[in-house]
Amino acid sequence: MKKVVVIMGSDSDLPIVEKAIATLKEFSVPTEVHVFSAHRTPAQAKEFAENARRNGFGAIICAAGKAAHLAGAFAANTTLPVIGIPVKSSTLDGLDALLSTVQMPSGMPVATVAIDGAQNAALLAIQILAVEDDSLADRLAEMRIANTEKILEKDKQICEKFSD
Repeated sequence: MKKVVVIMGSDSDLPIVEKAIATLKEFSVPTEVHVFSAHRTPAQAKEFAENARRNGFGAIICAAGKAAHLAGAFAANTTLPVIGIPVKSSTLDGLDALLSTVQMPSGMPVATVAIDGAQNAALLAIQILAVEDDSLADRLAEMRIANTEKILEKDKQICEKFSD
């Protein structure tokens, strides 16, 4: 199975990306976690991105706040799918990070999840890997069934409590 790397622009993003890491581990996806900055470690980020496919990765998740150029910097240096997590900061409640992540030029796609949407970033990476891994696809389908059952149980409880 291909690996997924979770990269954060700063270790202050760790509380957000832990949700992605936990989701990847829940699905037994081999995971690496790194801190690289598009602005403070550009050479190291570029080298990692250029070698990611050769090093067995199938998707890259990048989390960054404020200017949030990390996902774009990685996308510029690899042909692997890059998923951006805009991280909410004290500045503009994460809108700046969202726009920096989602507004990529033509030819340079970055899949972007919601502000602080780490779990969905991991699930998207898993879906990408599941294109060629039937057991992973089956586990995703099982998760969706379990989520459906949880919601239907909550609906039943609410209906019983408030319906005449």
